[in-house]
Amino acid sequence: MELGKMPLRDFGGVGWKVSALGFGCMRLPTLDAKPYSGKIDERESIRMIRHAIDHGVNYIDTAYPYHEGRSEIVLGKALKDGYRERVRVATKSPVWLIKRQKDFGTYLNTQLRRLKTDHVDFYLFHGLNKKRWRDTVLKHNLLKRAESAMHDGKIGRLGFSFHDDFAAFKEIVDGYDGWDFCQIQYNYMDIENQAGTKGLRYAASKGLAVVVMEPLLGGRLASPPAKIRKMLDRHDNKRSPADLALQWIWNQPEVSIILSGMSTMKQVEQNIRSASSSRIGSMDKRELRLVDQLRSKYMEVMPISCTKCGYCMPCPSGVDIPGNFELYNDGYIHEDVQTSRRTYKRFMDKKDRASGCKQCGKCEKKCPQKLPIMTLMPEVHSVLGEGMPY
Repeated sequence: MELGKMPLRDFGGVGWKVSALGFGCMRLPTLDAKPYSGKIDERESIRMIRHAIDHGVNYIDTAYPYHEGRSEIVLGKALKDGYRERVRVATKSPVWLIKRQKDFGTYLNTQLRRLKTDHVDFYLFHGLNKKRWRDTVLKHNLLKRAESAMHDGKIGRLGFSFHDDFAAFKEIVDGYDGWDFCQIQYNYMDIENQAGTKGLRYAASKGLAVVVMEPLLGGRLASPPAKIRKMLDRHDNKRSPADLALQWIWNQPEVSIILSGMSTMKQVEQNIRSASSSRIGSMDKRELRLVDQLRSKYMEVMPISCTKCGYCMPCPSGVDIPGNFELYNDGYIHEDVQTSRRTYKRFMDKKDRASGCKQCGKCEKKCPQKLPIMTLMPEVHSVLGEGMPY
């Protein structure tokens, strides 16, 4: 099927039109089949990124820690042969690693070398919350450092990605007059979580472009359990679950762009196809009601609200925290705990299992969802490793 033309949307008040779909380089295909690992399938990743650009995607997002530092390097390779001039690149400053003011420039220069470019079009303070904003960005006067880098031509526009509550979001938005954009987790399950709908509208009212991440909640909204599919079938819905979730976001005028962390060429093509039919105000009342009903049903059946964002990783003890939660959720939602137990015991390395949790608590401090991981890990192991019921 031929892919349609990519719609363009206003990127806040910067006077530039951005593609409805952006390519996120956090979940590139890997050679070892482990998501987020540094063993990226470079050939396939480059093919996917260039295919997206050839079909109208003009915004590519990465970050310093993605794929153990390899994401920026692979993106730099993908943007050779004239592709760099066709897109705007966004990457992020690893705020949690900055201990002194000069660290900001050290990391930025490393990122420019990785990306094989002399500037990034959009630069974000990565994963801001109240503590990182106050104790790192403000304490070390990093906004001045960023302004200096902008003056030197190394940074085009300045923004931040965010994981905290609305009060913290508002504090950060109001705390600096120079923001051009922000990046928030947003989907039809997160309307009141983190920045939420209130944050989306607040940022847009201030003239900021809003970049949406986790539009499919770590892929879960694209592969609904049987109970959700039955609801979709009863409503004579013509959209796929993924398309319905994406269109719900694109329907809102405050959204500038949706980022999708794509792992396969099929996902790239499906998302481009969805984006090509997107527009503001395209969903009718019947579809909007359906989304409200889906939200209610999901909340009934989802035991652990992990998005597989990977911020909790790496675990000092080697535990695959998102992988364990995914197996636990899958067994519960799909009513097939035996398959999850079999995968846990036969295919998950012993060091990756929930049983390896040493209760250090470092993951909880980094989890955007504020999940009680130390409490959940023993529960996951009891169900998957010891045969206890949910």
